[in-house]
Amino acid sequence: MTNTNIGAGTARFEVRVTADSHFSWIRTRLSLERTMMSSVRTAVSLIGFGFAIVQFFERLHQMPAARSAILPRAPVYFGLSLIACGILVLVISISQYWWTVRYLWGGTFIPIAGMTREGKQSPLVAVAVLLILVGLFAFFAVALRLV
Repeated sequence: MTNTNIGAGTARFEVRVTADSHFSWIRTRLSLERTMMSSVRTAVSLIGFGFAIVQFFERLHQMPAARSAILPRAPVYFGLSLIACGILVLVISISQYWWTVRYLWGGTFIPIAGMTREGKQSPLVAVAVLLILVGLFAFFAVALRLV
């Protein structure tokens, strides 16, 4: 693809329908899926570690041989911040994913896509939304125990 004159009403790139451009489009689409999967994996780790830190230090304080902490609420705040970061990662990832999918399915790229619009559906978005709900549940479950 080569750049064309960017002006009013002109396309940004010259799109030639060839096998190379079709497979480049598919590689880009799969790369987008891999990026979204790694974001989901990172968010799950952040949410899981945040919740685990809160639970670990809660159990640690209940042990008879444990010393009292200088800042007893610090692990809870740290866990809440990790859970919130995981939710934020998911929200940002979904918005970037949707923006890029819309771009790839834009008017000039449709001829090289070589597939129907049903091919743009991905279970990753549903999983990410579900994980946002799980993260919100974990966040409020920990936060409401503070009160």
